[in-house]
Amino acid sequence: MEDKQLTLVEHLSELRKRIIIIFIAIILGAVASYKYIDIIIEYMVKPAQKLEFIYLSPPELFIAYIKIAIVVGIIISSPISLMQIWLFVKPGLKKNERRYLLLALYLGIVFFLVGSVFAYFTIIPITIEFFTQVSVEQIAPLFSFDSYLSFISSLLFSFGLVFELPLLIILLTQLNLVTANTLKKYRKIVILIIFIIAAILTPPDVVSQVLLALPMVFLYELSIWISAWIGRRKKQRNNG
Repeated sequence: MEDKQLTLVEHLSELRKRIIIIFIAIILGAVASYKYIDIIIEYMVKPAQKLEFIYLSPPELFIAYIKIAIVVGIIISSPISLMQIWLFVKPGLKKNERRYLLLALYLGIVFFLVGSVFAYFTIIPITIEFFTQVSVEQIAPLFSFDSYLSFISSLLFSFGLVFELPLLIILLTQLNLVTANTLKKYRKIVILIIFIIAAILTPPDVVSQVLLALPMVFLYELSIWISAWIGRRKKQRNNG
């Protein structure tokens, strides 16, 4: 059965409804996260067990806990949020567009989590080990917990975002917006842009930038292969 056409007022009402549900889901997720904040903190500091943390002002630690609870709340409520986005845009999409978008929404979560897990277990320990080694005997490596939180959050988010690249290329290829030849043609320019993006997304140090840029380059090359494979499949179906 076809979805009925909505008026502008009905669209705005539907949008408000979806936003309210998303907001409530995030708040409930944040409250639940704060209840288990000690366990969450334990996992957050695990990659930096050798470090000692301090906080520089009375409310700093509490504010950091609130930030963590909100971020975790957004993450654990993301399936609900994505479902609300899906329900809002679904009536305006064609059948094949619905299939691609639904796949993209939930695969997007998987790719983002894979990137964040990769950063957590591989990149963050390497980066912290590098910075602690440059310390000298007269200067002890004491870190503000809020600064550490900002540091690892930026890395987790950056790698999660970067690992979405193959999914983006798959969607663009399926929609005939890019081809493998196009990706190959602009490879040098894209690699330059990758290093610029890595410099923007990561903390201001060369190590983090390189550690982010290299996986991005690898994922871009993987995306070229995926795009070429999809192109061959399409050509075979058209010839068949």
